[in-house]
Amino acid sequence: MIESAGIFEYATAPEGVRPTLRDRYGHFIGGAFVEPAEGEYFRTINPATEEVIAEVAEGSKADVDRAVNAAREALPAWSALPGVERAKYIYRIARRVQELSRELAVAESMDGGKPIRESRDVDVPLAAQHFFYYAGWADKLGYAFAGGGKFVGIGEDGAPLTPALSPGGEREQRHRVISPVGVCGQVIPWNFPLLMASWKLGPALAAGNTCVLKPAETTPLTALMLAEIFEEVELPAGVVNIVTGAGATGAAVVEHPGVNKVAFTGSTEVGKKIAHAIAGTGKKLTLELGGKSPNIVFEDASIDQAVEGIVQGIYFNQGHVCCAGSRVFVQESVAGEVIAKLKRRMGELRVGDPLDKNTDVGAINSAAQLSTIERYIDAGKSDGGAFWQAGGGVPSSGYWCRPCLFEGVQPSAVVAREEIFGPVLAVMTFRTPAEAIQRANNTPYGLAAGVWTDKGSKIFEIAKWLDAGVVWLNTYNKFDAASPFGGFKESGFGREGGVHGLRSYVTFG
Repeated sequence: MIESAGIFEYATAPEGVRPTLRDRYGHFIGGAFVEPAEGEYFRTINPATEEVIAEVAEGSKADVDRAVNAAREALPAWSALPGVERAKYIYRIARRVQELSRELAVAESMDGGKPIRESRDVDVPLAAQHFFYYAGWADKLGYAFAGGGKFVGIGEDGAPLTPALSPGGEREQRHRVISPVGVCGQVIPWNFPLLMASWKLGPALAAGNTCVLKPAETTPLTALMLAEIFEEVELPAGVVNIVTGAGATGAAVVEHPGVNKVAFTGSTEVGKKIAHAIAGTGKKLTLELGGKSPNIVFEDASIDQAVEGIVQGIYFNQGHVCCAGSRVFVQESVAGEVIAKLKRRMGELRVGDPLDKNTDVGAINSAAQLSTIERYIDAGKSDGGAFWQAGGGVPSSGYWCRPCLFEGVQPSAVVAREEIFGPVLAVMTFRTPAEAIQRANNTPYGLAAGVWTDKGSKIFEIAKWLDAGVVWLNTYNKFDAASPFGGFKESGFGREGGVHGLRSYVTFG
């Protein structure tokens, strides 16, 4: 810190240095940045300051068509490349992400509003980790799945190539054929832009596919910086294409007849529309959708540890997390203690400049999302929940919401049923383990859950009955590239991460 006129002020953190960004970005198609076909651009805004960061190309159907054609043209050579050679490119991408970690972290916080500590310590390292992890699988695809197989590329006609001949001159028949799916259309959200890109691109490239990626319109910058990395590492032209734009651009990617597989992360509402749009087309589909995840706190839990987990579960990234622990169920005997400690901890959270490394809660991603959050807060108050919000001021410009919670929430209340995607927590109580399970499962979603108790036997007994794709035990929001992530019910299907994340990017002959 520095002292100025007797008042201590925080010095500018090294992460506060603005990265080198272009004033205007085109689409990345066929290995180069190109102008949009219709010549239209939109502005990407810093949600903490409401200042324009850059202009970005607005994608049309013609742009998507160019991108899909470039991916289709690159597919035979990329899929036929030996796995060890594909791995070299992916390793180079991973290393370059590491080398540019500061610039990427700052850009992520500027474009999305998340605190620099999260971008720097979570998003960027995990993105690099996913590229490293899937680079390691690129030459081992024949061993990735039960029963094994022989990996072959895709020919000019779009069909799998004939397996190589054995030394005796006869075609090998003892292995099933594993091939890339083809061209993958990937649509990612605004809450973890770089990380979601790595989740989608890593397994797709390792499995020999080519890609058309559509980042969210409010956070396109790190995907475009990733395109610059592709140029630097000399990734073959057309292997990854990035088309920016809003919902219409994403729909064009999903519905394009040249796309063989669609991967989407986003809202359940949009996921349902995508599933309907591609039904009957033969396209493969994975959906990672919304959630209303529970944290269950038993009376024998370490209360301080549970409170810290609750805070991380809902206020991390301003609650802009699909698996956010937005519902907390506390055993009645410790409810008063948990809520009191939770409020005290919430009052210690710093809300403000995302580029200050002391900030805990940054800016809401957009004015539209802030309006949605405020609407839910009003609905929660109307439903009769006791509302409490951490004190303190926020900057005069930008989009801000201080951490808040509702006590005494009924299961029928809007804040207990619907995904808010903001720093709003619904606190409820339970008496018995059976009641905790029933209330936790009383939701159309099934993405994640947290269980807090000192007894190992209880942890596993509760976890096995929870409708959740991921259950964290005495922790929350722990991710690793080798661990699969995903949900069921209205939280989607398919898995991201681990060897499970490879399965949807290959076909079996």
